[in-house]
Amino acid sequence: MKRDVLVMNVGSSSVKYSYFRNGKLVGKDNFENVFTKKERESSVRRIIMRVDVSSIGCVAHRVVHGGEISGARKVDKALLLSLRKVSELAPLHDIPEIEVIEFFMKLKVPQVAVFDTAFHQTMPLKAKAYGLPYKYYLKGIRRYGFHGISHEYVSRGLKGKVITCHLGNGCSVTAIRNGRSVDTSMGFTPLEGVVMSTRSGSLDPAIIPYMMKHERISLEKISMILNNESGLLGVSGSSHDLRDLMSSKDERARLAAEMFFYSIAKQIGAYAAAMNGVDTIVFTAGIGQNNPFVRKKILDYFGYLGVNIDNAKNKGNKRIISSKGSSVKVMVIPTDEELAIALQALRIIERK
Repeated sequence: MKRDVLVMNVGSSSVKYSYFRNGKLVGKDNFENVFTKKERESSVRRIIMRVDVSSIGCVAHRVVHGGEISGARKVDKALLLSLRKVSELAPLHDIPEIEVIEFFMKLKVPQVAVFDTAFHQTMPLKAKAYGLPYKYYLKGIRRYGFHGISHEYVSRGLKGKVITCHLGNGCSVTAIRNGRSVDTSMGFTPLEGVVMSTRSGSLDPAIIPYMMKHERISLEKISMILNNESGLLGVSGSSHDLRDLMSSKDERARLAAEMFFYSIAKQIGAYAAAMNGVDTIVFTAGIGQNNPFVRKKILDYFGYLGVNIDNAKNKGNKRIISSKGSSVKVMVIPTDEELAIALQALRIIERK
């Protein structure tokens, strides 16, 4: 059985790959400024020249939106049809991913799709449904959640009530009980939830028709504003990078940073209430696992829960940053989505 796995992580403007042999990373690279189908195919050809295709057990793809799919799946024509149906919910990610999957189909290499939405399929109906007429839920308008690969990876082995915070350019918070997702901040699309780098996060839906009427802008323009011109960038008017905002003396920059901390704290507090308590809080991803100041600003909201941080451990990015007397364990766990994807893909390929 060939156990080499080529993991493809295709975004709206990049093609990343990681190559694993027996669960160990042996090579990786990232091609930036890749915007068209032709450019993506060119990037894939360059990758193929670097790896031994004949030794690949499978090509594993990170797929952002899988709809109702609840686990990793072997790629076939039926799966591709399903992905095309939900691609409009995450078009910047799913459409490029589908194009790369189709390219690899020509090479007759086994492929597995691993979904960011799959981990959240265990959410109960009361968490998945919106307060819309129920017929729309039956048509697929519901909360799917994202970053599931990361949330599942960093919560593995943790028992009880766990809240995981994936904080990067995109941010999401997930409530996990005994290894199963019970609620998450992102919803129908990755736009819902906390304030992010360029995404607005949750807002009053009446704002959209109001903007269309009074600002005289199209629905497409509003979508661009909410996804690419809002969040930290929109509030500050200067940068989407939290490090820039925290070091700035500009009032709007400081406001953007405080809104970021506050929105995440509110989400953690909501999930502590939803699960009737919390045993462990986990921080991960670029901001979550590397920025002690951000973690402290968020955790300062939870003195009432008995959260107590060891400042030295926090500054050192230790795995456990809570003090011995803390009522809630607080952890910093680096995510490794590519490894998680590779391991899930191997399980699918080796399953008889």
